[in-house]
Amino acid sequence: MAAEGDGEPLSAGGHGVAEEISPLTLNRLSFYLRCLRQLQELGYAMISSQELARRFNLSAAQIRKDLAQFGEFGTRGVGYGVAELAEHLNALLGLDHPHPMVIVGMGNLGSALARYLGFNSGSFHVVAGVDNDPRKVGTRVGTFTVRHATELPAVVRDSGAEIGVLTVPDDVAQHYCDTLADAGIRGIVNFATVRVKPREGVPLKNVDLRINLEELAFFLK
Repeated sequence: MAAEGDGEPLSAGGHGVAEEISPLTLNRLSFYLRCLRQLQELGYAMISSQELARRFNLSAAQIRKDLAQFGEFGTRGVGYGVAELAEHLNALLGLDHPHPMVIVGMGNLGSALARYLGFNSGSFHVVAGVDNDPRKVGTRVGTFTVRHATELPAVVRDSGAEIGVLTVPDDVAQHYCDTLADAGIRGIVNFATVRVKPREGVPLKNVDLRINLEELAFFLK
């Protein structure tokens, strides 16, 4: 189940309550929000934790426990207001304002992410991309023109990007992670297969699809 997957803490994350929330809890909250959005499209106004759990293969007790960390929601014997709870989770997850992104490395993965709906819907939008390949610099990808990687600090400033996405070779991942942090980027997603050292105050999330495949291979032995 997507909401119950293994979680990895954000490295060098923010301070205060955000540090007290486990990655697994955040993962589940995000999944709850998607479920609630689906229910809104179906016209649901109210739903109980039991019905929510039944429809989406969740745990009613876990839902109540997770939500209780952030206040009191719903009415006993009636359930949760779908729209109200969805909006609360939307704000809680920081999705009530835009998060512009810059992609560093416009190869196959970077270009695919720039066009990916999940990176260009709701509060997330790819607004810029850089590469050091002359054949890619100046080309149009999605809504932006690729600029040279040496311009990265200016690109961050000009585009207003607050999230940096690394899709670069392993040997330069640390360099561009540091460059993004120096340029004022507020958070980084690293798709390189090497773990980079985070900068204090700049949350870093490593995404290595191969690790997930290797975990699956273990269970297929």
